[in-house]
Amino acid sequence: MNTLTLGDNAPLFTLLDQNEEPVALADYIGKQQVLVYFYPKAMTPGCTIQAQGLRDIKEELNKYNTVVFGISPDEPKRLAKFCQRDHLNFTLLSDVDHKVADAFGVWGLKKFMGREYDGIHRLSFLIGLDGKISHVFNKFKTKNHHEVVLEVLKQQS
Repeated sequence: MNTLTLGDNAPLFTLLDQNEEPVALADYIGKQQVLVYFYPKAMTPGCTIQAQGLRDIKEELNKYNTVVFGISPDEPKRLAKFCQRDHLNFTLLSDVDHKVADAFGVWGLKKFMGREYDGIHRLSFLIGLDGKISHVFNKFKTKNHHEVVLEVLKQQS
């Protein structure tokens, strides 16, 4: 796992969203900052708490000209259910083949309850207007992820 770091160019990608519409990162470069957050599986407890936190700070994110993309290996239909169930107000993207997760360096070996498997590591990246990684979020809990993101945005403004 070779995770992107501060100053790296963000890999350009196009993925299907929860409505099965293509979303391209390139369409946002130069216009808005993008928070790309990777999470393991829609509608699981930790992922739900993390998504709800981001949902609840949407207005503040808008003040910092920041759009949110949540990326997981879930199919678009599952993402649509997640958005509907939790009234999510940001875009979820389907990375079924985990190519984007690989490109960001967040797909790799995980351990859980004595079992080893490949999966997404819960990391987030703030991509600046220039298309470069301006912050890597790797130290947070799902319940305070949104607070950590807001603190960084405040410091950068």
